[in-house]
Amino acid sequence: MNKLPNFAEALSELIALSSISSTDIHWDQGNLHVIQLLATWFEDLGFDVSIQAVPQSRHKYNLLAKLGSGEGGLLLAGHSDTVPFDENRWHSDPHKVVSKDNKFYGLGTCDMKGFFAFILQVCQQLDVNALKKPLYVLATADEETTMAGARFFAEHQLIKPDVAIIGEPTNLVPVVMHKGHMSHRIKVVGQSGHSSKPSLGINAIEIIYQVIGNLIELKESFTQQFKNSHFDVPAPTLNLGAIKGGDSANRICGYCTLDIDMRSLPGMSDDTLLHLLAESLQPLTEKYQGRINIEELHPSSPSFEQPASELVTFAEKISAHPCCAVNYATEAPFIQQLGCQTLVMGPGSIDQAHQPNEFLAFDQINKTEQLLIKLINQYCL
Repeated sequence: MNKLPNFAEALSELIALSSISSTDIHWDQGNLHVIQLLATWFEDLGFDVSIQAVPQSRHKYNLLAKLGSGEGGLLLAGHSDTVPFDENRWHSDPHKVVSKDNKFYGLGTCDMKGFFAFILQVCQQLDVNALKKPLYVLATADEETTMAGARFFAEHQLIKPDVAIIGEPTNLVPVVMHKGHMSHRIKVVGQSGHSSKPSLGINAIEIIYQVIGNLIELKESFTQQFKNSHFDVPAPTLNLGAIKGGDSANRICGYCTLDIDMRSLPGMSDDTLLHLLAESLQPLTEKYQGRINIEELHPSSPSFEQPASELVTFAEKISAHPCCAVNYATEAPFIQQLGCQTLVMGPGSIDQAHQPNEFLAFDQINKTEQLLIKLINQYCL
């Protein structure tokens, strides 16, 4: 067996391999080099490893590693990709781990390549012969964009663990509930023309202005119609994220787009939010027939809720934190489709995720390793 890296070495090797996923093709990268590195490590530890190409993706792969035999067991899951970065706002190279002020800085340290470095360290201490149920490790692709890796894995139902932990950064607080996420583009087609004769054209920006007014009313209505007190933002949300249109001050704008996202509460279907969106825009679609269209930017991610269970009770005990709800989306609803009790719980803070100078604090290291050991002891030994 090759000599395996310690935690800091493993973290540095993972961060050095850029695996950005983005809807912008200029940023988007494959993740095979990360998957192959993980495969080498876990094979050296005695895991059976398989790598699956994610269909209809740009060179993206999932990894599934299995140690032990039998039914049930524990799945430790995470994603192998990161978000893009703004180089001008980083104080160091995002792909080089810097140890400073009791923190490891680097892109993916907490969100969430660092989770695999923790798993690697804990697994080096395992007695394989003592396992009574299997331990699985899943590394997915494209969580930061389409969640294509988790969708593909859920569809194929390759394993049936008893429980699953997704190691997203939660400060090791167990998360049992989160909102869904969907994003759409509202496209307005006007009629361009010379700005000196407004009556001869139809200004798409002016129509978008009216669309925005209706969307703001819809956004405000969400707070009146729906509420879940488990969330610190208790209503569904609607965000006006990006707007593009026009090409010159002296031309009537003939085309304009508005990108929005909506985040549903557990128990709300995509159809519910889409119906409310269409209803909100109906007066304008009737007024400007054929000029306003809505298209999905990428497949939506459902909301997540794990009912009270043995895993919830155990997670609260070993983390010393009550379970909570969060406003962002994860791969949890797809992993839950395997039929297992599912929680989101991992090292680092979501406040550092997607931020310049992302870091993992040293005080998370021992806590995370101890928590993983307790999970493996409970569900595999």
